[in-house]
Amino acid sequence: MKKTIASSLLLAFVTITATSQEKKELDRQAILDMCGCYDITFKYTETFAPEIDYEKKLDYTAGALELALPIVNEDNEISIQHLLVVNDTMVIKHWRQDWLFENQAVYHYDKDNNWVFSKLPSDAVNGQWTQKVYQVDDSPRYSGSATWVHVDGKHYWENKSDSPLPRREYTKRSDYNVMKRGNRQEITSYGWVHEQDNDKVLRKDGEGDVLIAQEKGFNIYTKVDDSKCQLAKDWWDDHKDFWANVRDAWDEVYNREGDLTLLKKVDEKPIFMHFYGLEEKGATKAEVLETINKFVVNTPVNSNVEGQ
Repeated sequence: MKKTIASSLLLAFVTITATSQEKKELDRQAILDMCGCYDITFKYTETFAPEIDYEKKLDYTAGALELALPIVNEDNEISIQHLLVVNDTMVIKHWRQDWLFENQAVYHYDKDNNWVFSKLPSDAVNGQWTQKVYQVDDSPRYSGSATWVHVDGKHYWENKSDSPLPRREYTKRSDYNVMKRGNRQEITSYGWVHEQDNDKVLRKDGEGDVLIAQEKGFNIYTKVDDSKCQLAKDWWDDHKDFWANVRDAWDEVYNREGDLTLLKKVDEKPIFMHFYGLEEKGATKAEVLETINKFVVNTPVNSNVEGQ
């Protein structure tokens, strides 16, 4: 009888382990399915405002050709770099998304260019993937942890996370300072869709959030032949070493595991503009970190990067 119970428990453990591994592989495949060359359509429309005198803003629609490259592909980490192709003649480094399995270290956006660090309990992230989204200069944007879902032929990940204003509005709006993003990324037969249900919120210290407006968004990624993004592939081959130095430099900041506040400008320029000159000369990790530290308001980073 004891042998039967022991055998049953062992079988159950093996089955759970195998199922968990199979689930993880499905997750990894869904994430990697976001890589490739895409025609993208961005569509946003405001849907609701609690104040009757609020003036609904115009809908936003745009299109782009974009390459999503897997620059890290490991068992517990996948990093995807997005590159914009403009008029078939120019490439612009776009956003980056990192996916970390059962990650506990997360920076959550508060407001006013401040991110609050938290260490999640291990049981809270069991089987989950954290998506960390970065700006064009690899500074933080937003992050959140959730479970990939594979059911009825659908493959999607959903999360709610606070973020700074989107690029399409941060120079045009001052009536709100936090976007509460409802993110749903779903793999489709033609590519993938980033569906959003967003709250535009005014946040002040010691007060409750004030909802200004809500919006619906669809970023529709339609896969096209890889040859259309050859220019971006060639560009990345020429620039990837510099941006590896940038990521390593930022890791020196993120690995402090403390709250992070960044200045919006130094010498009248945002951080991405400072990177132009650094990229042109192929700056080292130490040189990049020196520039980043000028923007860090919190305790300076202790770094030993000589010779790198």
